[in-house]
Parts: sequence; C-alpha cells; structure tokens
Amino acid sequence: MEAINEYFNHFGWVEAIDLAGLVLGLIYLWLEFKASIWLWAVSIVMPIVHGYLYWERGLYADFGMEVYYVLAAIYGYAMWRWVRTRGRNEENGGGGERPITRFPLRRVLPTALIGLALWGIIYWVLITWTDSNVPVCDSFTTALSMVALWALAQKYAEQWLLWLVVDAVCTVLYIYKQIPFTACLYAFYTVMAVLGYRQWLKKIPTSDN
Repeated sequence: MEAINEYFNHFGWVEAIDLAGLVLGLIYLWLEFKASIWLWAVSIVMPIVHGYLYWERGLYADFGMEVYYVLAAIYGYAMWRWVRTRGRNEENGGGGERPITRFPLRRVLPTALIGLALWGIIYWVLITWTDSNVPVCDSFTTALSMVALWALAQKYAEQWLLWLVVDAVCTVLYIYKQIPFTACLYAFYTVMAVLGYRQWLKKIPTSDN
C-alpha cells in the first residue's frame, strides 16, 4: 500500500504516459477481440505512447519494437483487406476482409527458427550497445512480439497463444521496471489472450476447421 501511495505522490509525465498507454491498450484489445480492422489504427498511435515510456525505463528493445509496430500496422491493415479469392467473396470479386484461419503446420518450424534468430540478434544488440539490465527478457518479448504481430497480420487464430506468452513475461518485467499501469494492462492481456483465442476459433469458416 505504501508503494502505491508513493507512486501517486510522485505522479508525473511518465506516469501519465503509462496511464494513457493503459487506456489505448484496452481499446486495442477490445478491437482485436472483435477482430475489427480498426485495431490497426490504434496500433499506429499506441507505439508513440509506449515508445516514450519504454525509453524512459531503459527497455530499449521494446522501444525499437514500437517502430516495427507502426510499419506492421500498415502492413496488417493491407493484409486484412486483401483476400485471396479461393472461392470466397466471389460476389465482390474476391474483395473484403481477410478471414480468420489456423496457423499452418508447415510454417511452425521456420517461424520458430526465425523467432530464435531474432531473439539472439536483439539480445546481442542490447548487451553490446545499451545498458539494459534485462537483456534476456527484453529481447525475448520483443522477438516473440515481432512473430506474433506477423501472425496477427495473417489473421491466424494461434497468434493469441504467442501473445499469451509475451503478455505473461511482460507483466513480470514491467512490475520489475516500475511501470504498474502497463503491468496491469499486460496481466489483463494474459487473461484475454485465452478468451480471445477461443473467440477467434469460433469465427473460423467451417470449411477451414
């Protein structure tokens, strides 16, 4: 209780940014849960907020990730709008929104290898060029987030499982880094990742089950 009181007694710009990130994160999560394409609009604003926060707290890999988030948001929006014909939406020439599908088994191994490579590269960058005191966790969550965001852009239901791992690790990491609003947000994300996965499975076209 004393820690909470001390936090609010020193409430300043960083804490306000932390709170703003919480609000944006909840909006983003709701849109993702509903599989709404508007989640990509929020993902352009949110990195600006979180980027400042992560830099202030020495989470340099997470800061760099925010640049990737902006570019990925543009890519994700395009991917969700673009649909391969494959007999779907023939009435409008194959246009419309990308359907939710399962993560193809043939992509599991190459995706895992790419994720491990990203983890190693980001870890090396952190220990070589920054003063990060959490390089293992910071590089892990950043690398896995990059993979998960790609899976989200592909609209694979299993992207929720990747975020489940990211969110659980980030919750502990952000508590350690003393950004409690963001930590609470990621704790909530962890729970919602389970519910979101179940919700998306229900939305998969019957022919893809």
